[in-house]
Order: sequence, then C-alpha cells, then structure tokens
Amino acid sequence: MKKPKWVVKKEQDKRQAASETVWLFGIHAVRDALMNPDRVRLRLIVTKNASDKLADAIATSGMTPEMADPRSFPAPIDPNSVHQGAALEVKPLNWGDFASRVIGGEGKMPVVVLLDRVTDPHNVGAILRSAEVFGASAVVGTKHGSAPETGALAKTASGALERQPYLRVRNLAESMEELRKMGFVVLGMDGEATETIEGALAARPDRPVALVMGAEGPGLREKTKATCDALVKIPFARDFGSLNVSNAAAVALYATRLTR
Repeated sequence: MKKPKWVVKKEQDKRQAASETVWLFGIHAVRDALMNPDRVRLRLIVTKNASDKLADAIATSGMTPEMADPRSFPAPIDPNSVHQGAALEVKPLNWGDFASRVIGGEGKMPVVVLLDRVTDPHNVGAILRSAEVFGASAVVGTKHGSAPETGALAKTASGALERQPYLRVRNLAESMEELRKMGFVVLGMDGEATETIEGALAARPDRPVALVMGAEGPGLREKTKATCDALVKIPFARDFGSLNVSNAAAVALYATRLTR
C-alpha cells in the first residue's frame, strides 16, 4: 500500500532534520556551546589565539580542536563573518516538549515570546538575549516562517541560544490557542492598538503572559491578531516612528517583568 503524501513528507522532514548541522562562530557563542552538556558537538576549528581564550571550555567539552591559520580559516562559513578565530559544527538543540518548556521551572509567572514571521537571524538572536536577561520561559517561532538556528543568530544571541529555549512550531495560531488553554493571556504587539501594554498587564496581574511580536513592516498577520486576547502598544514620547522588533521585545519583556 502506497504511503499518503503527508506521511512521506513527514518522514522526509524528520530525516532532513536529523542530518542538519549548524556552524556556530565567535568566542562567546562557541564557548557557551562547548560548555552546554545538551549540545551535540561535531567539529571544532580554532586559531591559536582563540584556542588560548577557550582553553577551559575546550577542556570541559573533551573535544580535540583542529588548529587553523587565521589567514586561511577553513570553516565553511561566510568569509565576512566575524568568527574571532573559532567555529564549531553542532546539531541544532532539541528543547523537547512545548508545554513543559513554556511553563518554565523557577516558580515564577511564565512569560513567553512568540514570533510571527520574524526572519532576520540578528533580530531573533537579540530577542533570545533579551528573553534570557528578563527571565522568559521560551521564545517560540514557526518552523517555516521564522529564522532557523544559525551561526549569525547564535553570535547575536551572545550565548543565550544555549540557555533560552527557542521552540519552532508548525502553526503559530494553534500554539497560541494551546497557551490560552494553559491560562496564558496572549497579547499581540501592534503600533496601532489603542490599549497600552502597561494597561493590559495591570488589568491581568495574575496571568502568565505570551507576547506576540510581528515582522518589521507588515507586523502581525490578520489570523494572528484575531487569535490574540488583546492588541497592545508601547506608548511613545514622540511621533518618530516605531522600534525595531528586537527593541520592542526588550521593552515589552521589561514591562512584563515589572508586573510579574
């Protein structure tokens, strides 16, 4: 009996995911990946200078690095990348079950950031860094509409990728509904909203929060907006424009921390 197309596609995606590797680069990103016991590490390339800086992390990882000349760095990364003499080939992190990750584990009121078509790895990396700083439980993107785990993302995250769960889901609206059933209030960030984020948070002081951030330019999709409990904005002092998505996420996370 011939397998249905959707079954074949699912099996192909699973095989592809199993074979994928990522090249991380930069001293901070490589050090944190070397120190992360959950990271599957395959190949480490370093210059003498980088090796000296990473000596403790290399010893902890148990890896034997390949020494490289800084003038002809052999790692298969963009030659314009600021690799600082260190590159590490790894498997993407597996953060496991969605529900258990978004709840967190520190006894605090969970806060989750959801990304609607945020494709720039630098923005996602910066959001992961802010999420780690302000104690978010997870950052959630879509498998086919958000930036994947890359070296550029990891370098911008400055080590946060190893600690801050970055979950990739098939359907953002379905995940938002799942969060609502878990008790989260789902707030979509929209510059044209009438309610402020401070007001929305003050009106719901005892609820875990999911902050939904849209792509720069188009913002949230209509389906995403319709799935939110409320659309909220960051009030600005001047009529200048808007923050980019990573800055807006940092401000929203800080506002949430003040009320939780």
